Amino acid sequence: MTRIISGAAGGRILTVPATGTRPTADRVREAVFSRFDALTTIAGARVLDLYAGCGAVGLEAASRGASRVDLVDNSEKAVKVMSKNTALVAPAVPDCSIRVHRSSVAGFVGASAETWDAVFIDPPYDMDNAALRTTMDLLLPRLSPDAVVAVERASRDPEPEWPEGYGVLAPKDYGETRVYWLDVAE
Repeated sequence: MTRIISGAAGGRILTVPATGTRPTADRVREAVFSRFDALTTIAGARVLDLYAGCGAVGLEAASRGASRVDLVDNSEKAVKVMSKNTALVAPAVPDCSIRVHRSSVAGFVGASAETWDAVFIDPPYDMDNAALRTTMDLLLPRLSPDAVVAVERASRDPEPEWPEGYGVLAPKDYGETRVYWLDVAE
């Protein structure tokens, strides 16, 4: 069961696609938001959830006071589920603009003129690091100066090679999951 953990929509149970997605576990999501809270503020932030699946991370941010949340996934099934979950959460967070986008991540980020303060990237574990690096390169000019980026990968995989322009903070393991933390290098 995947649910909103905290905030205005706390306790709401989210729908998850039967196949094709790997929702971030509640305990990992809670840890991610604790770290976001230590590094930046989600309240009032513009949040981007890439490879969003059911939208749990972005909708958690909305519940915790984000001003804008963009949920991006290329799967039609995932977009339908995100739309349903957004309809469930949106009434509890009327001051947050939640937008669901069916697009490739590279296409969305590359075409966007928006900027974000907090970004969560949870690509399929079998996605190679070259594709992740392309996403990170496209994302860098779309980040606010104080932005924080969390990247979820399998803990057994080697650390990706991060593009120039990012500062790398200490990663954290949660069983089979490793979350890398990055900010905009000065």
